[in-house]
Amino acid sequence: MVSVNELAFSLIEEILDYEEDYEEEYRINVETLDNGATIIDCGVNVPGGYTAGILYTQVCMGGLADVDVYLDTVKNIPLTFIKEYTDHPALACLGCQKAGWQIKVGDYFAMGSGPARALALKPKKTYELLDYEDDAEYAIIALESDRLPDEKVVEYIAKECDVEPEDVYVLVAPTASIVGSVQISGRIIEMALYRMAELGYDVNRTLSATGRCPIAPVLGDNLKAMGATNDSLLYYGSVYLTVDGYSEELDAIASCESSDYGRPFYEIFKDADYDFYKIDPKLFAPAHVAITDMRTGKTRVHGKLNADVLLQSYDLS
Repeated sequence: MVSVNELAFSLIEEILDYEEDYEEEYRINVETLDNGATIIDCGVNVPGGYTAGILYTQVCMGGLADVDVYLDTVKNIPLTFIKEYTDHPALACLGCQKAGWQIKVGDYFAMGSGPARALALKPKKTYELLDYEDDAEYAIIALESDRLPDEKVVEYIAKECDVEPEDVYVLVAPTASIVGSVQISGRIIEMALYRMAELGYDVNRTLSATGRCPIAPVLGDNLKAMGATNDSLLYYGSVYLTVDGYSEELDAIASCESSDYGRPFYEIFKDADYDFYKIDPKLFAPAHVAITDMRTGKTRVHGKLNADVLLQSYDLS
């Protein structure tokens, strides 16, 4: 089977081949820890940018997706959008991109995404569902954090992935950064696959997927940035899926099915005492979804775009 870590490593190699030029080309910084691990700072102590955001998103998806950014408008306001497609949606999104690994070592905490999860099997039930397990020499992980990891963090990751620390490559970006905004909007297909799995649909029957989503402006506060980036997905993220057999449970795939729908996510989160578990789980879904059934040729459309809430969240209303 294809190795998502080896595919992602080929993307990392492209950066390293730039040697010192990556600082100008990607606006990132690469450093080697004392244990040999490679840390790629995409926004903690550097500005990052769209080029680094595209790379970060592709690495998160195990090299199984094409990603780009472009300019579009929402109510005549120019905004940057991300667009992506994959012919391996379940593995790319749930097997790699899903933030399914909580990295906690001492006082360091980050949510881990990327193909290293397929080595560590985090969480195991995801890989049982996908019937997939990677076996690679390298572990490639992406961390959403405003701090860079140290040797102890990398040693934990290496142990869980059964690789040497010098074979661990870590990309790091805070939520409130350009790369943070790009990579979260780049989760639009993942959000659809996650919702499908929650509804009980066999995601392995999803044959291909395309998605587009506005990229939130960078807000200085990480909590407000988290709200705005989520609103990009919940209120204006679009997905087109091709599946091998439609099931009625997919009728509830869009975010508007939630009782919490209709307000900026930051307000919803605040009213829930900053507890994700108090939020209606139906909210964590794309805004607008079209699904074509390969067996029947019929396409069903669910949800809607909501520019008003999006622009309110971006403070552009």
